[in-house]
Amino acid sequence: MAEAAEKTLVLDHQQVQRKLERIAHQLHEQFFQEEGIVLVGVAPRGAKVADRLARILEAISDLAVERVDLKLDKDRPLEEPVVLSVELDTLKGRTVLLVDDVLMSGRTLMYAAAHLVSVPLKQLTTVVLVDRRHRTFPIRADIVGLTLSTTLREHISVELGRRDAVYLA
Repeated sequence: MAEAAEKTLVLDHQQVQRKLERIAHQLHEQFFQEEGIVLVGVAPRGAKVADRLARILEAISDLAVERVDLKLDKDRPLEEPVVLSVELDTLKGRTVLLVDDVLMSGRTLMYAAAHLVSVPLKQLTTVVLVDRRHRTFPIRADIVGLTLSTTLREHISVELGRRDAVYLA
């Protein structure tokens, strides 16, 4: 059996916290005039990022923040249905922020965004903690915690829990 790839720490716990706080402040600055926003987290790790951002936003602003989870099969996005934790129609006319942990090819965000815009939204903004910039789909992250140049063979893993970290393997 092959030896596990060596991991390099890219962001430690404090650095992840600072990135999330900066993103939350950026969101507050951009959307402070809105009645509320909907953070749609791509499960599983994007949902954790969205939860963290929601908590920070609630602490620093009066902005009404709603949390929604979005699940899709990242390997077979066209064969399996996209599932939201609320009815899609409840997002009509609302400001929606699509949140994921890592953006690489853009495939996951593209299919998630396509599902969300099947109803008329007021605005759709994409937010990621790490952008790897290996785009094969025409989508970008509007708000990014860290842009990281990597090779296609390298892997970025985001660990959110008691000790947050971002690793390159």
